[in-house]
Amino acid sequence: MASEALSAANSRLGVLTQHLAPLEPGDLLTQQLTSSSYSRGGYDSTFPQATTMAAFPPAVHDLLALEGLLSPEERQLRDKVRSYMESNVAPVIADYWERAEFPYPLVPGFAALGLAGGPIKGYGCPGLSILSNGMAVVEIARVDASMSTFLLVHSHLAMLTIGLLGSEEQKQELLPRMAKFELVGCWALTEPSNGSDASALTATATKVPGGWMINGYKRWIGNGTWADVTVVWARNNQDGQVNAFIVRKGNPGLRTSKIENKIALRCVQNADMIFSQCFVPDSARLPGVANFTDTNKVLAISRIMVAWQPVGLSVGVYDMCCRYATERKQFNAQLGSFQLVQERLARMAGHIQGMWLSCWRLSKLYEEGRMTHEQASLVKAWVTARGREVMSLGREILGGNGILAHFLVAKSFCDLEAIYTYEGTYDVNVLVAGRRITGVSAIRAASPAKGAKRGAKQQDGEAERK
Repeated sequence: MASEALSAANSRLGVLTQHLAPLEPGDLLTQQLTSSSYSRGGYDSTFPQATTMAAFPPAVHDLLALEGLLSPEERQLRDKVRSYMESNVAPVIADYWERAEFPYPLVPGFAALGLAGGPIKGYGCPGLSILSNGMAVVEIARVDASMSTFLLVHSHLAMLTIGLLGSEEQKQELLPRMAKFELVGCWALTEPSNGSDASALTATATKVPGGWMINGYKRWIGNGTWADVTVVWARNNQDGQVNAFIVRKGNPGLRTSKIENKIALRCVQNADMIFSQCFVPDSARLPGVANFTDTNKVLAISRIMVAWQPVGLSVGVYDMCCRYATERKQFNAQLGSFQLVQERLARMAGHIQGMWLSCWRLSKLYEEGRMTHEQASLVKAWVTARGREVMSLGREILGGNGILAHFLVAKSFCDLEAIYTYEGTYDVNVLVAGRRITGVSAIRAASPAKGAKRGAKQQDGEAERK
C-alpha cells in the first residue's frame, strides 16, 4: 500500500521529478505523506513542524507569579479543571470545531467537575466564590472557548436566573437536575432586531386563563437547539414591563433552528427561536422579575465570567506559541531565537498579566459588594480588545500553521471574535464607562441640553448574549 502511494505521488510530480530527487520509502517526509493521518487531513504529535493542540502545551504563562493571589482551594479547582480539559477535551475538540458539532460525549465528564450552578448555594450547586468560577472559566477557555460558553449559558445565565429570581418550587424542581447536566438550559433575551439595544425587546407575554401566551423571535441563543429549559424574556402586555418565563423543550408553539456558517464558537449550537402562541402556565413565570433592570442581577456575575474568557483564550495561545517557538526551526535556528518572535511573546505575556489582574480585581470588588456596572463594562471591553491583540500576535508567530485549527491559534482567534461582541459589544461597554468618566451619555444620540439628563435615566442595552 505504501509503495503504491509512493509511486502515485512520484508520477504526479511530473516534470518536477526531472529536477528533484524521487521520494524514497525511508524518508521522513515520505512517511508523513503516506501515513493515514496525513492523507485524511489529520495531524498528530509526530507532524514534523511542531506538536498540535491534541497534546496540549504546559502552562507557562504566569510570569508574575499571579497564582500567589489565589487561595489553596482556588488553585486546587483550577488544577482539576486544567487536567480534565488537557486530557479529555484537547485531543478531540478541534475536530468537533471543524464540523461545527457540540461534543455531547464529553458532557458526563464535564458534569463530574461540579461546576454547574457556580455561585449558587444549595440545590446541588457548588456555591463557588466568584474568583473560583473565574479560574474554572479560564482553564476551560484555555483549551476551548465553546465549552466555556456552553457552561456560562447553562450555569451563569439560565441557572443563575432561576437561582436569583425564581420561586422556591422552580429552584427545587430544576436546579438539582441542571447541576448534574440532566437538564441543559439556555437564556433567550437577544432578538433579531434588538441586540445591543436589548431593553427594546419586542417579544410579548399576554395573560390568559391559567397562564401566559408568549409570542416573538429570539436570536443567537446558545444551547438553544437542544436545551431542556429556556429562560425567555418577554414584555408583559398588561403593564409594558419585561418579565421572565421558563419554557420546556417540546412546548407547543416553540420552534428552533440552528444558526449555520459561523466562524466563531462553532461547537456552540446557537439558535433562532420562534415563539408562536406558546402557552406556559402561571407557575412558569419567575416571580423575582419585575422589569428589565432585573437582568442586571444576573448579568453582573455573567459579565465577570465573560471577561475571564479572553484571559483563558490568551493563555492557551501563549502557551502554544511558547512551545511552538522551541520546536519550530527556520534558517537552521530555533524560532524562539529570533528577536521579533521574542518581542511578540513578551508583548503577549504583558497583555496577559494585565488582563488577569483586571479580572481578578473585578472579581474581588464583586465579592466585597463594591463592583459597579461601569467597572464591569470597562474590564470586559479592555480585556477583549487586548485578547484580540494576543490572538493576532500568536497568529504571526505560527506563520502558515497559524491558520490551522489543530494548532489552536486559528480556532481561538476566531472564537474571540464572538466574545468581543456578546455580553455587550466593545463600543457599548466603553460608552458605559465613558458616561461614568464624563457624566454625559453618548450611547444614544441626544441634544447637548438633554444629553446628561437622559444618560442618567436610560437603560443600557449591553445585554446581548450568544
